[in-house]
Amino acid sequence: MFIVYARRALNPLASVLVVPPTSAHSSPFAAASLPRQGAGAWLGGWIAGRAPGVLLAAFIALAATTLGSLPALQSRGLGALTLAILFGMAAGALLPARLDARAAPGLDVTRQKLLRLGIILYGLRLTFQDIAAVGAAGLVLDALVVASTFGLACWAGLRLFKLERGTAMLIGAGSAICGAAAVLATQPVVKGRADQVAVAIATVVTFGTLSMFLYPVAYAWLQQAWPGLLDARSYGLLAGATIHEVAQVVVAGSAAGPQAADSAVIVKMVRVMMLAPFLILLSAWLARKDAPETDSGTGTARKVTVPWFAVAFVAMAGVNSLGVMPESLRAAGAALGMFVLAMAMAALGACTRLGAIRRAGAKPLALAAGLLVWLVAGGALMGVAVQTLLG
Repeated sequence: MFIVYARRALNPLASVLVVPPTSAHSSPFAAASLPRQGAGAWLGGWIAGRAPGVLLAAFIALAATTLGSLPALQSRGLGALTLAILFGMAAGALLPARLDARAAPGLDVTRQKLLRLGIILYGLRLTFQDIAAVGAAGLVLDALVVASTFGLACWAGLRLFKLERGTAMLIGAGSAICGAAAVLATQPVVKGRADQVAVAIATVVTFGTLSMFLYPVAYAWLQQAWPGLLDARSYGLLAGATIHEVAQVVVAGSAAGPQAADSAVIVKMVRVMMLAPFLILLSAWLARKDAPETDSGTGTARKVTVPWFAVAFVAMAGVNSLGVMPESLRAAGAALGMFVLAMAMAALGACTRLGAIRRAGAKPLALAAGLLVWLVAGGALMGVAVQTLLG
């Protein structure tokens, strides 16, 4: 039944996705062969060749953001980004090969180029004042959680589960920082494939949603079993430092009241702010690790590629921190950033083949499950230690 409805929904796109073959008589860009119009015609042809895929991703993102704003779906951890990749995977499975080939160039542009724009605009959701609001305890706890979780993911993923490096690192980034958005931001740095991204997102969404329900239940049980052991602020601190997605943090934090919700969201925002330095450090580490061994006497420098979009992400957060941008413009930019990220998720889903995910097996899920255990148990221990030392 789902497939029938999905095919009906995609039928109106067929006329958009099918770009007529170019010829000197039928193509609006037939003048590309004329020297005087070479540059303009080339640009027009480049845009026309990628428009079908970009429009498909935009159509899916529009549906995902519309449905993802419904409280009934948000309460179940199904936000716009999660829905976008699910709808994208459905579209990729249902599109005929001819239409899929027409959409491929635009989908590649969306999941590679537009993705970076979405990450940059994500900075409009953050301010440097968020760091000051959580104090030293929240900042140190966030740093410990990010470093230990990603390190554990790399060690366990490569040594215990024998996963590909890209898969292990993407799962680690999503679990350590901010779920699907972190997976998307890390993908260009580790050069992850579409199927690796899909697997990583599936795992962090699954266990992030599980933690969203687990934390409120555990908090309520602790309040009955050991009253006063965990106050609302400490619960919010733990939830914000260890739950995967921002939306999931909001749901879990709100279950313990406004104070817990505020504390959880602020700590989570600081954790998200760590995405940029994380990407820069990861890029430098990978450049050093992957550099071929050279003769020590040559003095050859190892090239480190700094992810420019990570720097732009911090710059955008800095502009937002100054308060010079009108709120209407900031809100519009943040909304555009989320929509572009949803487009990138849709494109990733459409480029993913379910067979590749099935071939990944149960090991990625096992790794993500182990990371959830660490986030809960290790996060609690680190939280107690940090609170004791720093207050």
